[in-house]
Amino acid sequence: MSTRPPALVPSSENVISRRGFFMKLGLLFNGLAAAVVAVPIVGFLFSAITRGHGNGYLSWVQLGKVADFPEGQTRLATFRNPYVMPTDGATADTACWVRHIAGEQFQVFAINCAHLGCPVRWFQQSGLFMCPCHGGAYYSDGSRASGPPERGLFEYPYKVENNLISIQAGELPTPGAAIAAFTGEKPSCA
Repeated sequence: MSTRPPALVPSSENVISRRGFFMKLGLLFNGLAAAVVAVPIVGFLFSAITRGHGNGYLSWVQLGKVADFPEGQTRLATFRNPYVMPTDGATADTACWVRHIAGEQFQVFAINCAHLGCPVRWFQQSGLFMCPCHGGAYYSDGSRASGPPERGLFEYPYKVENNLISIQAGELPTPGAAIAAFTGEKPSCA
């Protein structure tokens, strides 16, 4: 009689079952899917810290020479928002209304209506800013004349240096605490 060597039977400790294999494969794919979703979310949450645009809202932007805005008139001016992204394109060009009162005294109004943000237009004949969306009207000094807006037009802080007018742009001025804290006084349109 010949003796055969015993057959090698794989131990159950080292062999993975089909169910176990697919379980591990499923966990791997779920982990990859979670990473694909989590990376942009984490990037978005930390983008304000990592971008370094902290002072973008405090930038002074030149609108032009004082001579470009005749005394006693209101003119449309455009500026490039200092807080831009590469994908902003032409939308980073923002308009504002510049009213030259006298000498170096100006008023610079945001183009947006204080009601819902529609762009207001200046009508020289009537001396009014008019909103085409809901009929809001403002006097030449930006105060509310009629319609649904409850306050006047928002104003940008401005300065005149070296015969150039500049505004502090980036964040739309509102009667909120940020402007009040910056200027140290209550906004005129609140």
